[in-house]
Amino acid sequence: MALEFPPFESGGSRPVLSVSELNRAIASMLERGVPALWVGGEISNMTRAASGHWYFTLKDAAAQVRCVMFRGRNQGVGFVPREGDQVEVRAFASLYQARGEFQLSVELMRRSGAGDLFQRFLQLKEKLQREGLLDEQRKRGLPAMPRAVGVVTSPQAAALRDVLTTLGRRAPQVPVVLYPTPVQGADAPPAIVAALQAAGRRAECDVLLLVRGGGSIEDLWAFNDEQVARAVAASPIPVVCGVGHETDFTIADFVADLRAPTPTAAATLVVPDRLELLDQARARARRLSLAMDRLQQVREQRLDLAARLLRSPAAYWQGRALALHGLATRLQAATRGALHGPGVRLARASAALRPPRIAASATRLDAAADRLSRAAAVFVRRRSEHAEALAHKLQLVSPDAVLARGYAIVRRADGEVVRASSQVALAERLAVRLASGSLDVDVAAVRPGDAGPPPPGQD
Repeated sequence: MALEFPPFESGGSRPVLSVSELNRAIASMLERGVPALWVGGEISNMTRAASGHWYFTLKDAAAQVRCVMFRGRNQGVGFVPREGDQVEVRAFASLYQARGEFQLSVELMRRSGAGDLFQRFLQLKEKLQREGLLDEQRKRGLPAMPRAVGVVTSPQAAALRDVLTTLGRRAPQVPVVLYPTPVQGADAPPAIVAALQAAGRRAECDVLLLVRGGGSIEDLWAFNDEQVARAVAASPIPVVCGVGHETDFTIADFVADLRAPTPTAAATLVVPDRLELLDQARARARRLSLAMDRLQQVREQRLDLAARLLRSPAAYWQGRALALHGLATRLQAATRGALHGPGVRLARASAALRPPRIAASATRLDAAADRLSRAAAVFVRRRSEHAEALAHKLQLVSPDAVLARGYAIVRRADGEVVRASSQVALAERLAVRLASGSLDVDVAAVRPGDAGPPPPGQD
C-alpha cells in the first residue's frame, strides 16, 4: 500500500515534511496495511502503570518488539503475566508517534502452548456470564462465626496443611471437616463435584473451602471444568475458592461466593482470629462490669433516698392530724372574718345614707328648664333668618326672576334651547317663553354675531 505523502510539486521536488507528519503517515500505513496477528514470545521489561495499562517487551532469541495492552483489554486476561512468561498475543502493528517507535497494540493474551485451553476458558466464562452465574448479586455473604468449616481438596495437597495450620492458629475451637477429592487430572472434575454435593447433603458446615496450590494452566484445569463451576454455583453452602497463586484465575474463582488469592488467604477469610475475639470479649466484659457498677451505685443511692423518706405509720398519722387541726383553725378564722367584714361595710353605708333634698333639686330643675326654653327660642330664630336668606339668594338666581327682567327663553320645535343665531334657519318656527305666557314666532331674518335688532319698520 502506498503512503499518503504530499505529491511532487512542479519542478520535480517534494516538500519537506515535519517529523510529526512523517510519523503520522507511517502510523496510518501500519494500522491500515497490517492485519491483526498472533505473535508468540517471552515477556520481559514488564511494567504495570498506575493507569492500569501494561507495557512490556515480547522477545525471542533473535529479536524483540515493544508492546502495550491498555486497561480495557488486559482486564479480560485470566492471569497476570510475569517476567519470563511464554505468551501468545493477538495484536495490531502501530507506531508510537511521539517517539517514532514501532510497537504492538495487544488485544488478547494467552499462555504459550495453552491457546486451545485458553480459548475454552474464555468461551466457558462467557457462557456462564450470559447465564448470570458470575453476577455479584447472586453471591452470598459468609457467616461471621461459622460452627464448622468444610475443606474440599486432596488429603495429600500442601494446600490442606496450610489451611489447617491457619485455621488452628486463628480458630482452634472451630471443627474442620475434610471432603477428600483429587484436584488434578482427568478424574478430578467429577470427584470435586461429588465432594461438593456430599457436603451440601450432609450440611455439617457453614462454609466450604475449595482449595489447591499453584501450578500451570493444565494443572489447574479441573477448576475450569463446567460441571465443577455449576456444582459450586448450586452449593447450598457458601463456597470460598482459593486455587493457585494470586495471579492465577479459574472459572471456579468467578462462580464462587468469594475468591481468595491463596489457600491460606481463604482460611483467613472464613474464620475470625481467636486472639482478636478474646480481646473483644475482654473489652466487652470491662464495659459490662463498669455498666453494672454504675447501675448498682444508682440503685443504692435511690435506696438511701427512699430510706430517708420512709416514716412510721404513727408519725404519719400524727402529722396528718396536726395538718387537719391547722385547717380547722384556719376555717374558723375565715368564717369570723367573712361575717365581720359585711357587718362593718353595712354600718358604714347606713351612716353615709341621708334624706334627699327635694326642694333644692326642684329649684335647680326649674332654672334649667328656663335656660333650655330661652336657648330653643334663640336657635329657632337664627334658623329662620338663615332660611330666609337662602330663599332670597335662590330667588335671585331663579329663571323666573331672569324672565321678569325682560329676558326670554327660545326653543326650537324639538325643544332645544337656542343660544346662537347660527342654530336656526329662515322661516323656522320657534317657541318663546316670557315671564308671563309664551309666543310662537317665525324667523324672518338671521343676523350672525352681535348685530343688534333691525330698526323699526325693517324686516
